[in-house]
Amino acid sequence: MTARLTPDREWWTTAEIAEAGLPDLPGTRQGADKLAATENWRGQPSFARRRAGKGGGWEYHWRLFPSRAQRKLLMAVSAPVAEAQPEQTDRAGQWAWFERLPQAVKDKARARLLVIQRVEAMEPVLGKYLALHCVAKDTGHGARTIQYWFAMIEGVAPHDRLAFIAPRNRAAEPRRKKVTVDPDFMARLKSDYLRPSKPAFSASYRHTAEVFRQQQPGVTIPPERLVRRRYQASTSSFVETLMRDGEDALKARYPAQTRDRSELGALEWVNTDTHKWDVFVEWPLEHGEREPFVGRPQMIAFQDLSSNMILSWRIDRTPNSAAVAAAAGDMISEYGIPQHVLFDNGRENAAKWITGGAKTRYRFRVKDDDIPGLFTGLGCGVHWATPYSGQSKQIERGFRDFAQEYAKHPAFEGAYTGKSTSDKPSNYGERAVPLAVFLDVVNRAMHEWNTRADRRSEVAYGRSYRDVFEEKYAKTIIRKALDEQKRLWLLGAEGIKTNSKTGVIRFRRNEYFAPWMGEHAGERVVIRFDVTNFWAGVHVYDLDGSYLGEAPCKVKSGYADSAEGRAHMKARRDFINIVKKKAKAEVRLTALELGQDLLALPDLRSPAVEAKVVRPVFSKAPEMRAAPPREATAFDREVENVVRATFEPKPAEPDDDAWAAFRRVQEIEARLERGEPVSPDQVRWAEGFKGTAKYKGQRAAWDLFGEAAFASG
Repeated sequence: MTARLTPDREWWTTAEIAEAGLPDLPGTRQGADKLAATENWRGQPSFARRRAGKGGGWEYHWRLFPSRAQRKLLMAVSAPVAEAQPEQTDRAGQWAWFERLPQAVKDKARARLLVIQRVEAMEPVLGKYLALHCVAKDTGHGARTIQYWFAMIEGVAPHDRLAFIAPRNRAAEPRRKKVTVDPDFMARLKSDYLRPSKPAFSASYRHTAEVFRQQQPGVTIPPERLVRRRYQASTSSFVETLMRDGEDALKARYPAQTRDRSELGALEWVNTDTHKWDVFVEWPLEHGEREPFVGRPQMIAFQDLSSNMILSWRIDRTPNSAAVAAAAGDMISEYGIPQHVLFDNGRENAAKWITGGAKTRYRFRVKDDDIPGLFTGLGCGVHWATPYSGQSKQIERGFRDFAQEYAKHPAFEGAYTGKSTSDKPSNYGERAVPLAVFLDVVNRAMHEWNTRADRRSEVAYGRSYRDVFEEKYAKTIIRKALDEQKRLWLLGAEGIKTNSKTGVIRFRRNEYFAPWMGEHAGERVVIRFDVTNFWAGVHVYDLDGSYLGEAPCKVKSGYADSAEGRAHMKARRDFINIVKKKAKAEVRLTALELGQDLLALPDLRSPAVEAKVVRPVFSKAPEMRAAPPREATAFDREVENVVRATFEPKPAEPDDDAWAAFRRVQEIEARLERGEPVSPDQVRWAEGFKGTAKYKGQRAAWDLFGEAAFASG
């Protein structure tokens, strides 16, 4: 026996004990097992442990050996060593294995441990034999099975029993057959499959297999199901989303940032956006229209972020800055001036009337001399939502409710358009709702949406949005707008330069003048005006915002109203960049290279099939000859003359009466003096013509010569 007392020899199996031939120890394995059972070696956790590795079994520390056997082992040591403490059972590894087990297996381990504890609780009174059989009868488990469970935790501390008593059929790591797929085959397959056109996996597999069979005849092509499993195991689903569905789809897979709005005060933050209703609405006739306008109305709405309450809204044919200003005016007049406003990047919000002077905008050029817009003039913080990111605006969730509930109101039946072109109702286009009816339903819907109880948002907790807003509104310091500030949203704004000699302001073909404006001739000023009536005059401000005065409209030539409206970031970017790098590593070949390889394959098409039976031809088909031209008749010449007279351009007729327009103006003025009806179009035309140089010259001649001026013309 030449064994040394090294750390590798501190623990002995019964087979090793039998082979060692140590004094007072059996020389057979059966005898060593019997000695260990008789002296209850397994009952001493510090000196008995389960053997790790193939075969399992138990190992015993040399401290359990008889004294003479210990002395012989110590004598075999070449140098004295310090007594080493026996190692504890591998608790960490066992618990780590237990945590990886399915929950059903863990539940079985807990049930086994409960049976063990019941036996141990009854053992002091009945003895272990009776206690074991009573519990076995009560639980339905066999007595020998419970004894086996006791053997599994023998020598294990009570607080570690759960990890050791779990079913051992899960102890071994699952054997996985190593599947070998040629790397070049997999690279070509990924390059073909990970394309925006999103080909089927089977098609990409067939294309890759065809190329490989041609280029490498001796290579074995693995089956498709095996390649599919290898692809799924080696390719990230994020890479597949990016390459096949695009970056926007990848952004949607990244969790949206959640912001806590419970600490916000009323009107501390508001957001606004435009919603296009899925309802056909008929507008009443206006501005000389011959037919009523029918279309889907656009709604501009402002929402308080602290409570989700919709504060104001306006309906128009198209999204425009005039509607935004009107909705903002309703909000500020009723509730107050907000501290911060979150805008969508639409043109109606980026207009200078609304956000002029803001440091950044996604649209229009930012100039140093931009006039202050509505919100910048009121001292509000202007912020812009991320473009093409609906989740950045809380109001989008409210619009979703409007589309799902209120757009399908019974009063809109037959006018509902559906949410998309592929989701049209069966009665699509059957009718259009009158504007008055639509506005009535929308106003009722907004009130119901704000006052609906039992909201489950993070700020409502079972209350309505209005209840939350009123509670916070009572505790928040609100800034109210003065009468002078109301001009900021009731009037449009435009930077303009006055005439260098007279100081006259020309805007939209209208002229505005007051005597005091001569002192500001040639200066650049800011005018504010009513966007619904240009003829009502303008208010003039200096560039520094000081009020100069009001200028009435002297020459009314332009339209009476405005036609403008008619016509967790860094983390997500890093995430997308990482996926892009992975995708670049996955796709090694371009689609052009893949196509060239496929076209380089030999043409294996079958030869054309020749007919064996031919139908005989007994006679030739008659030859097709052009018919001789027909002589033109008198009727044909008459038709040709009519067409030529209709479509050939006619020479311009001379203006026989240069005073016709002047006489028409006089006639319109006379009818107005007599109180006779005159259309708005006639009045507008007359006012426009009176501003021309031709009219002014004719008027001067009329004042001098009267009726004789007509004869001289």
